[in-house]
Amino acid sequence: MVYAYGRVLRAGAVVAAGALLMAGCSSDGGGDDGKPPRGTPGRTGTASPNGTGTATPSGTAAPAPRATPTALDFTPDPKRVPKNAAEARRLALAIVAGPESWGPDYVKRSPYLSDPGSWPVLDASCEWEVEPLPGSVLASVTAYSEIPAAGGKGPLRVAATVTVHRTETDADWEMAETLEEALRCPDQQLREGERVTNLGSLGMPYGIGGNAHATDSLVESGSYLNDAFKGPQPYSWYETRIGQVTVATNVKGAPGHTEDVTSVQTQAQVTMEARLKAQMGAQS
Repeated sequence: MVYAYGRVLRAGAVVAAGALLMAGCSSDGGGDDGKPPRGTPGRTGTASPNGTGTATPSGTAAPAPRATPTALDFTPDPKRVPKNAAEARRLALAIVAGPESWGPDYVKRSPYLSDPGSWPVLDASCEWEVEPLPGSVLASVTAYSEIPAAGGKGPLRVAATVTVHRTETDADWEMAETLEEALRCPDQQLREGERVTNLGSLGMPYGIGGNAHATDSLVESGSYLNDAFKGPQPYSWYETRIGQVTVATNVKGAPGHTEDVTSVQTQAQVTMEARLKAQMGAQS
């Protein structure tokens, strides 16, 4: 069996890491539930009824409350939306995070990029197999990076995936299937000698759990087991969707690496989302 790291990277971040990830991406300065802070009464006025914290003089009309966004404020430029596989692959390559997006200690793995015609599928036995790219996908690119083994530490391997679907509905289905896979198969065989166990996943569409940066998002976490290592290592996967494109980051822990990689994963994920919006958004 061959493990295809791809799809939108089965990586994520531990649920706690995912929450931190989204907090780092969010520009909302409010609380966890997105509500603005309560107003404080002024000496000569009353607390603002709109909850903004601005006191209004007695007898004057309070400003109308701002509407709370219900969807991501991003609309792709129709002229920049890929129309075929070649355009989609160029877009994916422009977005995908290489080692420079992860940090100074990371280098390219070999092979560095996934097979452009492959697609990972979790079979009925909870084993990952490689199949041809489905018709609903225009292009999918995974870039593999790592901190090589050194000083008694194992190789810390990460990956980033960008998948360009034909439609937004196709991308939405992929997110739903990703959530279902962890539920159906909490233990999964990646390839010979590698597996993940105790997987859990959590979906957070826009406006939920601090997600103010993507149409949809999910986190997946568990334990990574490798026959070459002693004991379980952390495993994390974080995936987001913006329109018809999904982007994901994946971290497989290794012995000797005790540093918190949440910030590193956040950096790579945020970088790809920013590139996606820059590539597909309206040009000024």
